[in-house]
Amino acid sequence: MKKSLSVWLCILLSTSLFAQQIPVARTKNLSDTALLELVQKQTFKYFWDFGHPVSGMARERSNTSFNYGHEVVTTGGTGFGVMAMVVAAERKWVPRDSVVARLLKMVKFLSKANSYHGVFPHWFNGATGQTIPFSRKDDGADLVETSFLFEGLLTARQYFNAGNKTETELRNRINSLWNEVEWDWFTRGGQDVLYWHWSPNNDWNMNHSLRGFNECLITYVLAASSERYPVQSNVYHRGWAINNYFKNGKEFYGIKLPLGFDYGGPLFFTHYSFLGLDPRGLKDRYADYWQQNQNHTLINHAYCLDNPKKFKGYGANCWGLTASDNHQGYSAHSPTNDLGVITPTAALSAFPYTPEFSMKALRHFYDDLGDKIWGEYGFTDAFSEEHNWYAQSYLAIDQGPIVVMIENYRSGLLWKLFMSCPEVQKGLQKLDFKSASIN
Repeated sequence: MKKSLSVWLCILLSTSLFAQQIPVARTKNLSDTALLELVQKQTFKYFWDFGHPVSGMARERSNTSFNYGHEVVTTGGTGFGVMAMVVAAERKWVPRDSVVARLLKMVKFLSKANSYHGVFPHWFNGATGQTIPFSRKDDGADLVETSFLFEGLLTARQYFNAGNKTETELRNRINSLWNEVEWDWFTRGGQDVLYWHWSPNNDWNMNHSLRGFNECLITYVLAASSERYPVQSNVYHRGWAINNYFKNGKEFYGIKLPLGFDYGGPLFFTHYSFLGLDPRGLKDRYADYWQQNQNHTLINHAYCLDNPKKFKGYGANCWGLTASDNHQGYSAHSPTNDLGVITPTAALSAFPYTPEFSMKALRHFYDDLGDKIWGEYGFTDAFSEEHNWYAQSYLAIDQGPIVVMIENYRSGLLWKLFMSCPEVQKGLQKLDFKSASIN
């Protein structure tokens, strides 16, 4: 596919402007509400101003570390960005029809981009739609990234419900993409578990079955929700819920953790699936998911206060361990993998669970550390006072949850929209979930 000169100029402009961190003046003495609004709006700009000019999708990251290049767009991060755009339309940061136009650009691109049994790869070339391998054998379908994408697209479908031509077309195109996902193919011939990857070049060689507890709950919910290619409940109960790291039940800092790794693991477990899935009152035979997510967050917070490794900067106003860039590269930070790195998305995306603790962190990040970590697209990815390191980069999968989860704290908007999907309601019922949101 040949690109016009204007498109190339647009790409060149956006990449050259973003090669350097752009300092942004901070307004002091903001109210809590004004500060939340500012952080959401500024962070949203990552997806709106820095979206790929051809496809409209979210770039993986703002820099070109790891030889990604600026053509690389991310499937899952785009899903998070779609939800951020719904927030932008609702709060009138940008006109509703402009958001619809951007989303139409995305879904038209996706309808022609590479997919495998209806499932998209982790990365695309944002100009051509060709798969960019995530690793040597990961060069095909990524079921989890596709789940994050559809978490966003189904939410947008529910929000843009007007009867005009463009919103009707957007809904129809989202439905078409949704109905093409062959969730049942990823049981690998009818096994009682889902598999993360499949490739026409490497078949099932990645051999990564999805077993809990981690960030992939949304994948099982959507797979059960499909009307055309669904999986049955046994795939959830015998696959996802059968694992040495599923049930926990132990206490850490006096806080009981129903599911998952000791100390909970990185905090994105409490974010990615629950951008749309409303954990308030959400229960199945294994856990109360509000309790699970809140307690996981409280354990992460308590660990940072305890600070057993005595890292500089940790405390009541500076906490939050999750996956992000760091001074050595990239890692999934957690209490059992603590490198002295604080990632702003951890505490900020926890606003629904720990609003008081999250606000203390937000104030510190903005008021005290803003000269080092506040920029054109909100807070940069991570920092370490211990190592005197402050990221210059932004990552789509970290920026998106900040906008979405602060909004869920403020209004519950994305939770209401996603849980209103009739397919999702049926899928949750099939898996024996209970919630006041399920009719």
